Amino acid sequence: MFDFIKNKDKLGKIMAIPLLPLRDVVVFPHMIVPLFVGRERSIAALESAMKYEKGIFLAAQKNAQKDDPEQEDIHKIGTIGIIIQLLRLPDGTVKVLVEGKQRGIIKDYLPNQDFFVVNVEEQEEVEEKQDYVKTEALMRSIREAFETYVKLSKKVHVEMVGTIASIEGASKLADVIVSHIGIKLGDKQKILEIINVNDRLETIYEMMLGEIEILQVEEKIKRRVKKQMEKTQKDYYLNEQMRAIQKEMGDKDDFKSEINELEKKLKNKKMPEEPQKKVKAEIKKLQMMAPMSAEATVSRNYIDWILDMPWYEKTENKHTLKESEGMLEEDHYGLKQVKERILEYLAVQSLVKKNKGSILCLVGPPGVGKTSVAKSVARATNRKFVRLSLGGVRDEAEIRGHRRTYIGALPGKIVQLLKKAGSNNPVFCLDEVDKLSSDFRGDPSSALLEVLDPEQNIAFNDNYLEVDYDLSDIMFITTANVLQTIPAPLQDRMEVIRIAGYTEPEKMNIALKFLVKKAIEANGLTTDNIAFSEGALLTIIRQYTREAGVRNVEREIASICRKVAREIVTNGNAGLIKISSKTVQKYLGVPKYRHGEAEGKDSIGLAVGLAWTEVGGELLAIEVSLMKGAGKMIMTGKLGDVMQESVQAALTYVRARADQFGLSDNFYKEIDIHIHVPEGAIPKDGPSAGIAMATSIASAFLKRKVRGDLAMTGEITLRGRVLPVGGLKEKLLAAHRGNLKTVLIPKDNEKDMADVPANVVKALKIVFVEHMDEVLKFALLPGEGPEALKIDVPPPEALMQIPPPAMIPVVDQPQRPMNH
Repeated sequence: MFDFIKNKDKLGKIMAIPLLPLRDVVVFPHMIVPLFVGRERSIAALESAMKYEKGIFLAAQKNAQKDDPEQEDIHKIGTIGIIIQLLRLPDGTVKVLVEGKQRGIIKDYLPNQDFFVVNVEEQEEVEEKQDYVKTEALMRSIREAFETYVKLSKKVHVEMVGTIASIEGASKLADVIVSHIGIKLGDKQKILEIINVNDRLETIYEMMLGEIEILQVEEKIKRRVKKQMEKTQKDYYLNEQMRAIQKEMGDKDDFKSEINELEKKLKNKKMPEEPQKKVKAEIKKLQMMAPMSAEATVSRNYIDWILDMPWYEKTENKHTLKESEGMLEEDHYGLKQVKERILEYLAVQSLVKKNKGSILCLVGPPGVGKTSVAKSVARATNRKFVRLSLGGVRDEAEIRGHRRTYIGALPGKIVQLLKKAGSNNPVFCLDEVDKLSSDFRGDPSSALLEVLDPEQNIAFNDNYLEVDYDLSDIMFITTANVLQTIPAPLQDRMEVIRIAGYTEPEKMNIALKFLVKKAIEANGLTTDNIAFSEGALLTIIRQYTREAGVRNVEREIASICRKVAREIVTNGNAGLIKISSKTVQKYLGVPKYRHGEAEGKDSIGLAVGLAWTEVGGELLAIEVSLMKGAGKMIMTGKLGDVMQESVQAALTYVRARADQFGLSDNFYKEIDIHIHVPEGAIPKDGPSAGIAMATSIASAFLKRKVRGDLAMTGEITLRGRVLPVGGLKEKLLAAHRGNLKTVLIPKDNEKDMADVPANVVKALKIVFVEHMDEVLKFALLPGEGPEALKIDVPPPEALMQIPPPAMIPVVDQPQRPMNH
């Protein structure tokens, strides 16, 4: 049992008692409160108190976040309490019910390691006997204020008002009230520390008035918000009543005038019978609907779409055939095949009253003018031009539209763009048709089958319109970089026109006639500020670009114009700045490509092949290196399966001809062969590098150099036959761009030479070969190799040379698709 020491001080006695530090709570005298205790020292203090007289000193911590408080972290004034009940919970914590008895002040701390033990001096209540009237007045005021607080707060039970009214002691009244009002923890501790009862009552009264004022403002805000909400609901209710009254009275002037306008529009609109009946039925249904209903909005939109469609509106071609040809020539240089097809279409149209719309597919590398030529066709034929980019489109509804049952449904892009064009015979450009994709929402390429079929598109049915629309007067022009990714049924519906890369003279003409003017205007310059010489343009084409089209040429010209514009603005130079071949480097920096010399010197184990890519033809270097080893073959350069098989076929050919080459039977078993195609990050595939592979391998084994000014293309068989390849025009253009002098091509490709530009044929020495032996005789330079290499084939000068293009018959034989 703790000792109680009588003190002579009149304020009270001192007792030694366990201390329970409290967090986020202040316990007042006459207050019964449950506490959850989890800290070990606090539980030990409670257990010690339970063994004796159940006395415990309850003092609040200054910082509630501190788990292990020290003496200076605990308020000195607290409440002496009694433990009423203690319950140990399964998780190790303790639930204790305590009752505050009397204020106390810590005099000192007694030594104890398990928990705090303090000497506490009881604090006797100080009441001013002589000022009884003031105390009574404060008690009445505080009771009235508490009653108001309870009405506003709703957090304190109403029965507490009766309990407070029955309390007669001023000190008890103050302590009971303060334990029920929602004031801050610091304010509660401040009230606990006030010993004088009247001072305590005054402080509590002031705090209660402040809380009442806050609660009144909150109530005022709540009433205002509620009133506003009631007003909104009232307005909505009245508006609905007005609509109902108008509906009953038939007083719907705006809606009636709108329906009358639609009927007038229908009467004046020329359209087929089917959509006309559809619109009449929709207007009839619309009259029966509520004007503001969702169904009425859907119906109105549908009627608007049908009435706005160009059912019979057309643009007439007022140009003569000669004028149309002049416009095409004015807009584009070259593209002879495309222009001829357009002029043929216009000629037929002038002779036939009803001509089915043409469906062309322009296939070629980027930057050769496929999309721009479609715009030029529209100008030459006096038609509207609309363009739909199909790149990345994977939803069938983009073509056919959504059904009206869906919220926010719209027609497909075909119908939308026709409405935008305002005529039913525009030039319709379907751009990047080779980049369509499909997913769970459908296959857009399948939807295009109906659009691009002249036999079916006379009755194209959009899911939204639900009526047939005639697309047969539209001139469809599709563009693509490759044909392989276009589904075969879709290819079958289009007339494919291949646009190969431009030759150097063609690029020069395009730059002079179009690109320079465009760049000068786009950069705010005039011909008085800047002038390009032909030499400068040739330098840009040769040393700063290497492409099938002219996009990079345009970029480099624009780059020079921007630098000149900056120079003029900075220095105030108003004179003419001439761009020559010598000054190009000043504006564009170091040349990016070599020109005017062979791509490579004569080398052993290095041959130049020709590859076809989406952006045109490319040169393909093939390197072979031999090392001591165990007959392994290493292939690097990201070669595809077909290309790896070509390597195997080439090696088999060399092994089969070992006797003629003067090689031992087991020559390949003691060495490793490494075949590499540079630019290893780019995937390469296809069989057309077969003869180049065989030439490189034979050169490495025979130690004879391959001519550096020679390129070749052709598929090889095990017996050495050279088979034809595709993309010949693009490959020869690449050889011409690379400044090579001689090209070996398969004899069976002789028929394809008609498509090759005459200047390319003139610049290159083209040799047709049928067998690999001919290739080696022409490609390998004389060396110290065995005499056995003298195979019985005609000498190079006797090989068949290319006849003039006009003498070569055009044979309609499809080319084999190649990918390198």
